Amino acid sequence: MTSTLRPAETTEAVTRRPGRWLALSVLVLAVLLVAVDATVLGLATPYISEDLQPSGTQLLWIGDVYSFVIAGLLVSMGSLGDRIGRKRILLVGASAFGVLSVLNAYATTPEMLIAARALLGVAGATLMPATLALIRNLFHDPRERSLAIGIWGATASAGTAVGPIAGGFLLEHFWWGSVFLINLPVMVVLVAVGARMLPESRNPAPGPWDLPSVLLSLLGMIGVVYAVKEAASHGFTWVTPAAGIAGAAALYGFVRRQLTLPAPLLDMRLFRHRGFSGAVLADLLTILGLSGLVFFLSQFLQLVQGRGPLEAGLAELPAAIGAVVAGLIAGRAARRFSVRAVVSAGLAAIGVALAVLTVVDRTTGYPLLGAALLVVGVGAGFSFTVTSDVILSSVPKEQAGAASAVSETAYELGAALGIAVLGSIVTGVYRDFTGPAGTPAEAHESLGGAVEAAAGLPASTSEAMLDAARTAFVDGLALAAGAGAAVLLAAAVAAWFLLRGQRLDDSPSR
Repeated sequence: MTSTLRPAETTEAVTRRPGRWLALSVLVLAVLLVAVDATVLGLATPYISEDLQPSGTQLLWIGDVYSFVIAGLLVSMGSLGDRIGRKRILLVGASAFGVLSVLNAYATTPEMLIAARALLGVAGATLMPATLALIRNLFHDPRERSLAIGIWGATASAGTAVGPIAGGFLLEHFWWGSVFLINLPVMVVLVAVGARMLPESRNPAPGPWDLPSVLLSLLGMIGVVYAVKEAASHGFTWVTPAAGIAGAAALYGFVRRQLTLPAPLLDMRLFRHRGFSGAVLADLLTILGLSGLVFFLSQFLQLVQGRGPLEAGLAELPAAIGAVVAGLIAGRAARRFSVRAVVSAGLAAIGVALAVLTVVDRTTGYPLLGAALLVVGVGAGFSFTVTSDVILSSVPKEQAGAASAVSETAYELGAALGIAVLGSIVTGVYRDFTGPAGTPAEAHESLGGAVEAAAGLPASTSEAMLDAARTAFVDGLALAAGAGAAVLLAAAVAAWFLLRGQRLDDSPSR
């Protein structure tokens, strides 16, 4: 028996919307836009540092402000799409994303780039919830919807692979701003085709958009995510608990306010549904266990094994391939076996692959790394596709935008926590490495700092310092992989119990 929050619907013949698959291609372009943009900045950071010469704090804000704003506005923008129309907010957001990408590309000062990245986050927050919500309203047949969600997730995975490859190619031939301009052709096609092919959908009785709730959500998520990232970067100064407490207080106020509003931005009763809560928790823990490791694995490939940006991007391709293939068959597998079997197996597979990475050293060959990344991709493709389907099928169509935003918020929060928790493990082990006499203090801050500092040292000192630094980094990476494996295996167990009895919907929706 399907467990949902909406009343049982009739099983009359499903009306299949003409052009729905072409409309889906427009939606996946939006997903590709966000996924590529999220992955190219890391490659461009050294070039931005050389050109704009930002301070250390400014460089952190250039990297972080985009995710801060997105995390803070996802729920609000998902709810806004439910109210004013998901097609409208998607097209407006995509147009703004393209224009702001140009502003990012031609920023001339660190302050200008920080502001442009923040505005890009506002536009980005409109895209992901709208795309998933529109899928919920485009595909009334549950099996078609599962396949559509699989394609949606596969495109996001492909985008994370295309980003480093395209970014690496552009940085080897053009200036750093070119990595932002690759958004323009995608945006033009999305808006031109989407205006004709996408149907409009909205909540027919949405109620007002509550501005105090928007502000509480924004302040709460930014406070919590900032505190987590600040703790990972600089340890526990007085700013860290202050930001965390303020953020938690704002989120508490947000929840209390939603429970009292007749038309809340986010219906908190959704979390009473075990399948919905279990799927959201599974997403959060999965990203928590993966994100920090993936972040540092890129550094391992480039700074330890000496690969160039393009080669490093290609080396991570198996994860995307595995996610694409698994995402396309995940819905069918969940119906043949069960939701909890597929999700738990996917999470367990990721955990085992991360456990294998605990044995890496500086000379580890690519076959082991590539195989581990392939398994990670397959596990993530199965898990994320099915949990997204569960989240969408657990809510009425009218609340699809807000529910999709909860899923994306879990992703952003998990990424912040993962980089903070696993990043602090890598950083803590790395900072204690013992270098030769004359090792500068900045070499202990990061492996990139050590590589940069080595250029100004005598050859013998430089070689000994880099050897010690790389060994310490790999030791920290292995320990973080073990912690990530533990998180993923725990998530697999939690999903097995929380998703008990959960099935993908097989009845048509109207």
